[in-house]
Amino acid sequence: MFQRTEPADCSIEWDGAVLPARTGEPLAAALLAAGVVRLRGTVLSGAPRGAFCMMGACFDCVVQVEGAVVQACMVAVTPGMKAAP
Repeated sequence: MFQRTEPADCSIEWDGAVLPARTGEPLAAALLAAGVVRLRGTVLSGAPRGAFCMMGACFDCVVQVEGAVVQACMVAVTPGMKAAP
């Protein structure tokens, strides 16, 4: 599992839960560091999807951030960010 090497300096909200994060790190990295590995389910089967490539190629980490659909690996954490599957 991914382990944080530096202390968190802010918090984000993931699906209603408040999680520690670092400003500027990829959202996917912050979620992994907080123990969140399932980011969404596929539309047809509900199969779990999460951060896979961490470079924007696979689209498995697509989430909603404050109403916008984004790839979690490509968006930087901002303090107080609200995200959901």
